[in-house]
Amino acid sequence: MTQTVNLYEAKTHLSHLVEQAAQGEEIIIAKAGKPKARLVPINEPGTPREAGPWAGQVWIADDFDAPLPEDLLESFEGSFD
Repeated sequence: MTQTVNLYEAKTHLSHLVEQAAQGEEIIIAKAGKPKARLVPINEPGTPREAGPWAGQVWIADDFDAPLPEDLLESFEGSFD
């Protein structure tokens, strides 16, 4: 079930609205009659994902995000001198 409340009411009764959302109810918070936000329960994390057919075959180097050497960077960006 979805309930719509105005912003003032939401501020006044936030604890109660959070409890309602935690029990599965969706709360729409509106300002001047226009929906602005939705208060919903947090879903508990599911089961961890299992590795697929590429498991153990792909790796990322430790320096993956290190800065590029200057000469290689210039070949991507071009020289503006």
